[in-house]
Amino acid sequence: MTRPSAVRLPALCAALSMTGLAACQTAPVANAGFLTGYDGLQTREGTLRASIREHREEAAATSVEALYIEPSALMPGGAPGIADSDVALVLGEVDRQVCYELSERFTVLANPETGAARVRAAVTRIRPTGGVGSGVSAVASAFIPGPIGVRPPGSTGGLAAEAELLDASGRQVAALAWARDANVVGADTPSLSRVGDALQFAEVFGDQVGDTFAPKERKVREIPEPDPCARFGPRTSAGGFLTRLVTNLYVPETQGVAPQASREASRP
Repeated sequence: MTRPSAVRLPALCAALSMTGLAACQTAPVANAGFLTGYDGLQTREGTLRASIREHREEAAATSVEALYIEPSALMPGGAPGIADSDVALVLGEVDRQVCYELSERFTVLANPETGAARVRAAVTRIRPTGGVGSGVSAVASAFIPGPIGVRPPGSTGGLAAEAELLDASGRQVAALAWARDANVVGADTPSLSRVGDALQFAEVFGDQVGDTFAPKERKVREIPEPDPCARFGPRTSAGGFLTRLVTNLYVPETQGVAPQASREASRP
């Protein structure tokens, strides 16, 4: 018996959610108080798995070319019961993925400069991944071909974060409040790491930051040389891909993930 194809996932989620077995739509989270303002946020409709509330002033965003990305922060109470070392990994990965995406649309500065815009981001919630259940899911996935997997209830984690783009005067140009939880049924890769899901969703959050902050007419550009995000690690990881292929698990150590503190300390 083969798994349902990816194109059937919405219908499968809807059917399972009616029975209480799965929730494929992440519920919005409350304002964390990190952004300078929330009034302009609009909920993006039609998203399958993530909660997205966003705002962008098109003319102001178009005028932004260079920006500095501040190190991301953790909001108080955002990671109960999660070790500081794991929190540092998540913050580091948020920094990395946000830099990658914004560098394809803006000039990313190594240091803050007068007259340049800046980006602020904060993790507002980390929901831990259940390692035991994820391991069981990985073993089961090895015997069931296809893109869709099933994870035991209680083994799925998640991430919520906020970010904003401020112009040189400190005025908010764009803002994003975002959240995503892994699904019991879906294509989210299980992990033995307590923050495995949060680390994977940092990439999705970074993608959305780029889409929300960049003006509509700005096209994705080639990565400049030298790479302004090189200090965060490689953009791709062949080892990470092979590890997933062999073990059916997301392993942070093979993905180039590094804690925020170590990267900040290594800056020139």
